[in-house]
Amino acid sequence: MTKLAPSVGMSQSLTLLFSIAGGMAVGNLYWVQPLLHDIGDAFHILPGHAGLLVTLTQIGYAVGVMLIVPLGDSHNRRRLIPAMMAVSALALLASALSPSFAFLLVSLFLVGLTTVTGQLLIPLAGDLAADNQRGRIVGTVVSGVLTGILASRTVSGLVADAFGWRAIYLFAAVMTLVLAAILWRALPGDRPRQAGSYLQLLSSVVTVVRQHPTVQVTLLLGALGFSVFTLFWTGLTFLLSASPFGFSASQIGLVGLVGLAGALAARRAGRLHDRGWSVGATGAALLLVMVSLVIAEAGATSIIAILVAVLLLDVAIQAINVLNQTRLFAVDAQARSRLNTAFVVSNFIGGAIGSALAGTLWQLGGWSGITTGEMMLTACALLIWLAQRRRLRGLS
Repeated sequence: MTKLAPSVGMSQSLTLLFSIAGGMAVGNLYWVQPLLHDIGDAFHILPGHAGLLVTLTQIGYAVGVMLIVPLGDSHNRRRLIPAMMAVSALALLASALSPSFAFLLVSLFLVGLTTVTGQLLIPLAGDLAADNQRGRIVGTVVSGVLTGILASRTVSGLVADAFGWRAIYLFAAVMTLVLAAILWRALPGDRPRQAGSYLQLLSSVVTVVRQHPTVQVTLLLGALGFSVFTLFWTGLTFLLSASPFGFSASQIGLVGLVGLAGALAARRAGRLHDRGWSVGATGAALLLVMVSLVIAEAGATSIIAILVAVLLLDVAIQAINVLNQTRLFAVDAQARSRLNTAFVVSNFIGGAIGSALAGTLWQLGGWSGITTGEMMLTACALLIWLAQRRRLRGLS
């Protein structure tokens, strides 16, 4: 493992700022989820086709993470992060002003491409954190990112019901610019970065993954987990907007509050890594995902059962994300941005597959089709974890 000089650590206020900025950035990817029905009506698009908005946003995000986040290992992040937030604000504004469904697809792809601030901040937090606080700090920032994902659904639904679906993108553009200005003043001076060409930097992402088979296993587990996550939440929008629920966009968004409670309950999952329990806790979290899916299937007509399933699922997925990411940051301190790039790209490829499957599985089998697909993906992850758990301990 490659290490940097010991860090003096991160303050609570800077950790909180990283969490808020990261949550806002990643939340930009998910404003659209409770709005699929409203946007479909506005542009006369079927619900299954409206799901492409989620898919294109996630694909754009994966491309942005692949092409932009590696720059965190070679460029001054005090300048890079605010600059990317300003560009993201322009893409959000374009989404708000979209005159057609095709234009909105392109705009949200650009939102995904540019809203990579969270994935630049997480490895920076890993660099700034002292060795004995890294799991806690990374866990807190990653928890803020997932909290942004979940809170975005609630905020989006409420704003859309009050002012229409376009208003949320105007709000997001303004908030992104405000946070860019704050980060410009608050980020510490960055250390000298790795030299080399841009193409060498990109190719080294593949190199660092190929050098570590345990990294490859962790990336696969993360991709499967995030595929389940996006398949669940995209399918949940279809379930709650249909009979017997018939929820509005704001009511669907409020369901995200339960998931938010789950994310907050799991925010200290990074401490498990610090105590050497990372691999075992990952397996336990995957089992909890399976339990949540059984509850979701059995209680498909009960809002109480659905809320319990949301809570358990989000606790489990949050724990898996934190543990996977913290393990990866222990591999090579000089390549944390590139390792984070590989992690997020693999996650969001899985997420894009999950959201794309949602429309098809819903049309084929309704909610049962959705949950069956999720259970199959989770079973694959459990089998991989079981076969590779000893190897994974090499990253703990």
